Amino acid sequence: MAQRVAVVGGGMLGMTLALRLAREGRSVTIFERSPSVGGLAAPWEIGGATWDRYYHVILRSDVRLLALLDELDLTSALRWKSVGSAFFIDGRIHPFSTLADFVAFPAVGPIDKVRLGLGILKATRERDLEQLDAVTAEEWLRKVFGAKLYERLWQPLLRAKLGDAYAQASASFIHATIARLFGARKNSRQREEFGYVEGGYATIVDRLTERLAEAGVRFKTGVDVNAVRRSGAALAVAYDSVSETYDRVVVTVPTPIAARICDALAPDELLRLRSIRYHGIVCASLLLDRPLGNAYITNIADSRIPFTGAIEMTALVDRDALGGGSLVYLPRYVDARSPFYLMNDASVQESFVLGLQRMHRTFDPSQIRALRISRAPYVFALPEVGSARRILPMQTSVPGLFLANSSQIVSGTLNVNETIGIAMQAAEAVAECATGHEEARYEAVC
Repeated sequence: MAQRVAVVGGGMLGMTLALRLAREGRSVTIFERSPSVGGLAAPWEIGGATWDRYYHVILRSDVRLLALLDELDLTSALRWKSVGSAFFIDGRIHPFSTLADFVAFPAVGPIDKVRLGLGILKATRERDLEQLDAVTAEEWLRKVFGAKLYERLWQPLLRAKLGDAYAQASASFIHATIARLFGARKNSRQREEFGYVEGGYATIVDRLTERLAEAGVRFKTGVDVNAVRRSGAALAVAYDSVSETYDRVVVTVPTPIAARICDALAPDELLRLRSIRYHGIVCASLLLDRPLGNAYITNIADSRIPFTGAIEMTALVDRDALGGGSLVYLPRYVDARSPFYLMNDASVQESFVLGLQRMHRTFDPSQIRALRISRAPYVFALPEVGSARRILPMQTSVPGLFLANSSQIVSGTLNVNETIGIAMQAAEAVAECATGHEEARYEAVC
């Protein structure tokens, strides 16, 4: 009989993992709490148009994601475009895409501009990732860019992304962020080149779902797994007063949820899982009558603005795909227990619209065709100093039980390309785990 494997979590990580396992001859079942699969990459409807619930973009350096798209016969649906970026600082938006923009950028002086350019070059060439994980982002940024640039640019950006947790962020986080953004440029004189698949992630998720079904993968959506424990020589997955047994189980949900449902783990494993802090997201999607500006992303270095950045998706995506409207995302990353996360939609909308008016003085709320607000409690594990050393291995103390989620990304930022990498590592871990049901095999892991 084929080895039976349960994958708990139907996001891009869980779906990619399930496809790998099924193509290796295993009988795979995906358990997903939501009514449909896709996780943070799932689409939704806004103003009569369907697009991604949260913003996503593809870079030329996303080799794992590009390989998956090729495997799914979606390479021909890829579209690439050079797009711009900007900074909101000192009450104004300044373009920040070309060398000319950089030279004209008024927020820093000529000497600091030279230091900024040299610092970014140094950051992209840094290879001592273990050392970066051991120091704070503030310490490293001050050393590489100097105190003035840190306080003028980097600290406001860190605060926007991480809130008060910015002080504990490791240098590896900001290094990975710089390296990914730099990877979007062909060379130092050119603008960023980003990509997307026609139809957005709905196209990718639908095609991946089709391939999973063709490979015999079963889907159990709308079910809430509440426990994964040993049951004799197998593992029991309990949900909705039902229990099913599997030879292997891979839990891909965020660590706070994993700690709750995998309570048979060793005490030290549970302690490490529970020590990982997460930020969630409150994200407004706005469909507007006309564009806000020319930049794909506007970085915000102003504490008065209530969102992390402004992402104008239709600076990249053809507006015809959204009924002629302009799609803008306004994300804010916060602790899911914070007052802002718990704020009602009307208050969030009022705050965000006022923030847009502060940034774009010609913006009129009457331009909004539709506005929707989405929340997710666990988006990314806070990249605190020493995080890489605290990552749990995928193979746990419970024989046959594996953990695989985005908290295991080492020296990278949260994006689909990185989560696919985690899925590939998890598939290898399951494959390397010895098979068989002899009791002696369960005296040690696998």
